[in-house]
Amino acid sequence: MRALLLWLPLLIAVGCGAEVSEDVTAITPPAAPSPLGQGVITAANPYAVEAGMAMLRQGGSAVDAAIAAHAVLGLVEPQSSGLGGGGFMITYRARDGAVAAIDGRETAPASAHPDMFLDEEGAELGFIQRVQSGRAIGVPGTIALYARAHASLGVLPWPDLFAPAIHLADEGFKVSPRLHDLLIRISRFTRLDENPATAEYFFPDGEPLPIGSLRRNPDYADTLRRVAEFGPAGFYEGPVAQQIIQGTAEEPRPGVMTQADLDGYEAVVRQAVCGPYRGYRVCSMPPPSSGVALVAMLGLLERLTPDGMTDTVEGWSAFIDAMKLGYADRDHYVADADFVPVPVADLIDPAYLDAHVKARPKAASAATPGDPGAVLHGKPIIERWAMAGIGGDSGTTHLSVIDAQGNAVAFTASVEFAFGSQRMAAGFILNNELTDFAATPSIGGVPVANAVAPGKRPRSSMTPALVFDPDGKLFMVTGSPGGNSIIAYTLKSLVGVIDLGLDAQRAVDLPNIIARGLPVQIEHERADPNLLSGLREQGYPIDERGGENSGLHTLVVYPDRIDGAADPRREGSVGRVEIHASPVNP
Repeated sequence: MRALLLWLPLLIAVGCGAEVSEDVTAITPPAAPSPLGQGVITAANPYAVEAGMAMLRQGGSAVDAAIAAHAVLGLVEPQSSGLGGGGFMITYRARDGAVAAIDGRETAPASAHPDMFLDEEGAELGFIQRVQSGRAIGVPGTIALYARAHASLGVLPWPDLFAPAIHLADEGFKVSPRLHDLLIRISRFTRLDENPATAEYFFPDGEPLPIGSLRRNPDYADTLRRVAEFGPAGFYEGPVAQQIIQGTAEEPRPGVMTQADLDGYEAVVRQAVCGPYRGYRVCSMPPPSSGVALVAMLGLLERLTPDGMTDTVEGWSAFIDAMKLGYADRDHYVADADFVPVPVADLIDPAYLDAHVKARPKAASAATPGDPGAVLHGKPIIERWAMAGIGGDSGTTHLSVIDAQGNAVAFTASVEFAFGSQRMAAGFILNNELTDFAATPSIGGVPVANAVAPGKRPRSSMTPALVFDPDGKLFMVTGSPGGNSIIAYTLKSLVGVIDLGLDAQRAVDLPNIIARGLPVQIEHERADPNLLSGLREQGYPIDERGGENSGLHTLVVYPDRIDGAADPRREGSVGRVEIHASPVNP
């Protein structure tokens, strides 16, 4: 009863189309409704795309479609995201041009402490040891994010959003090749096939789920029924909450998550980070995520290629060097801004970018972080923090939606590692997002910005992005999974469309090039051999990587159509719905 009473005010507000307070950025003038009365969604699995289309057919908003699609992704793509994880959603409301950044990142429980990923001798635990530790599990943010987004931009009744996922969990879904292959690969070096719940679900009779086999998940269906009936309280209280707490407390290295941790979780609406690029305006997520790095890289690239980036060795070398500089600053300064000062505005200030681009590293050299405090204010800040590692999210997904009224959502969600912490509760995977914190809290006595602290959100590479054209109209919705490379993948999709003039699919299909450190990683099977040899001649050390793990899902708005793309490196698709009736505009 307590759960229902807690949910009723939000349920009533949603039903009345009420809005919650938002820290929004106004894009002026607002965009016109999307072309041809279409709703379009692109996501990493056809089941999820169909769920989103079902909401759009009913007159639902982009947020409605995104929630329904992601609830299905948590079922059919559990290696990447789900109810036991978190994410970042950036939304656009066409009627008034409002952009909001909703932070559903997991938080560290009250029991967390800075050295919890160190062994008895003070050395860092191995990465897989950290991943499979109960201490790695953060308080999940997905359901709270759903509710926060739906309360302001939802149109359909809350329970309707979960009907596709509940039906699929009850009746069963066909196991995809990617899920099957990852079960084999991950079980070789993790406990996925040893922990009782994951072994029973993913390895019936001791073998990984076969491709095309039908897999039901009644526990997942029951969890969503509780969420549909009671709202977030159906997840953060009661039997689901108890299973999360119990799963965290299991060996090895049990963690401590309490009911108070779950009760205290909130999804936060923040102001998006926005900046100019070639006359366009690009908006992405603020800290603890890495939109500031994306905007900075674009600013640096524009300075390195003032006449536009070209598909040449010179163009891609500028792309690489802009990444080097942007990643160096991101790794040094970005963390949870509720806990540490992050110089967001300074890192993308034109005067700082003018100065920072002069530090363009030599081809064979890594970049070092700049000092925006010294450049802009005469007060150095670089020594405030120690240089730390570059963790990231690898068990991640992204979806993009535009509804018939021109509202848009870019939503990137994660459980961190593939299959998260290798633990299940109530039918879903529990995250290991706290491994995105720096394992070592200080270096040489200097604190690391992204160190663990109770209630803190770990830094993320997730950069869902919205782009607006020079007239202020919505032009592009994009984002990707892929660990630290997420920023590089999203950057590629933007320059592919804006600079190289490619359609959405050809931009997504471009070879992935990542320069978060050395060597530069290039997806050689998609790259022009002349580009590879040309970059080598310039002195860039190249790692020819096959099978990059991007999952770009991109939409581009033209006057007569919405162009959609799904990354061929995953299993996604693009879905379109023609809307003949006039849906309610949130």
